[in-house]
Amino acid sequence: MSPAPTVPPPLPGLYVHVPFCLTKCPYCDFYSVTDLDAVPRWLQALAEEIARRRDAAPLADTLYVGGGTPSALAPRHQDALLTLLARSFTLAPGFEFTWEANPDDLTPDLAARLAAHGVTRLSLGVQSLADPELAALGRRHRAAATLTALNTARASAVPALSLDLIYGLPGQTEASWLATLNPVLEFAPEHLSCYQLTVEGGTPFARLRDQGRLALPDLERQRRLFLLTSEFLRDRSYLHYEVSNFARTPSHRCRHNLKYWQHVPYLGLGPGAHSFDGRRRAWNHRSLADYCQALESGLSPQAGDETLTPEQLRLEVLFLGFRTAAGVPLEALQTTPRWDTIVSELLQAGLVHRLADRLVPTPAGYLVADGLPLLFA
Repeated sequence: MSPAPTVPPPLPGLYVHVPFCLTKCPYCDFYSVTDLDAVPRWLQALAEEIARRRDAAPLADTLYVGGGTPSALAPRHQDALLTLLARSFTLAPGFEFTWEANPDDLTPDLAARLAAHGVTRLSLGVQSLADPELAALGRRHRAAATLTALNTARASAVPALSLDLIYGLPGQTEASWLATLNPVLEFAPEHLSCYQLTVEGGTPFARLRDQGRLALPDLERQRRLFLLTSEFLRDRSYLHYEVSNFARTPSHRCRHNLKYWQHVPYLGLGPGAHSFDGRRRAWNHRSLADYCQALESGLSPQAGDETLTPEQLRLEVLFLGFRTAAGVPLEALQTTPRWDTIVSELLQAGLVHRLADRLVPTPAGYLVADGLPLLFA
């Protein structure tokens, strides 16, 4: 009998954090600064970090340039970044290359330059098509700019379009949420990320909430908006493959983000970026000044790391798996006493279903995805 063919390990992904925005949104806790005068210094530091670390990913099949707002960079700095990445890394055939953009930054010239540099996937931060909602979110674009950007994206040579949307906004109803979903679907985006507004500590929204000046929907309204989103997009043939993510076909899932959820190694570059090699997770200085100073001094930009134990890895498999349509392998549950009884109760409650040797969350299970792993801790 011939031996079974050896399956090669998955290739790593690359993430580059562009820590610049023209303005800061009051709900966002991603690291960014508004001082674009610091871009040349950051680019020089990034080139030094890449020189130090590119051997960690000699061949990758996904590259994600996020932020921050990569499209906020001046054209000459965008070209310098794209040229640096092309010179430094080798991408496997059929690679996925994502570039994030704000709608009012996307011009035909930018779209053409991104396509010329090999970008295969454009991620637009739409958030809403209601101008009052955009104003409340502190976004600098308005609905008219978004519709122009969507037309620009579809007329470009970049093949795939992903849209970020936010629901659960103050005063939002099911009808007003559908007034965003319906028009964007007319552009047939390959991918949608629909995030429920979450108030993160230390943001202006957190201060407004603590002062009683931010009236968010109650839990029942949030639940209805989530289930409406899942059903609405499923009825239009989108796959609900992660709590907040929908793909038009399996091939349109974000392959880069799947690496995070499936414990595939990835290399993160830039201030605040995280990396993972399968056991060890490391992260860079979150401060742009500290990041640049370290590299200019010949030091590593890493601020810390941790090596995960087998049990920590198992728990992460549960926390990540219960958030995706891939679910979790039953063998990862079997170290828990009475695991089979717990599984039976979850099946009866309609929170999961069994698919071969995996336990997969239902849309109702997604609603409590963060609590399901605790049953098997």
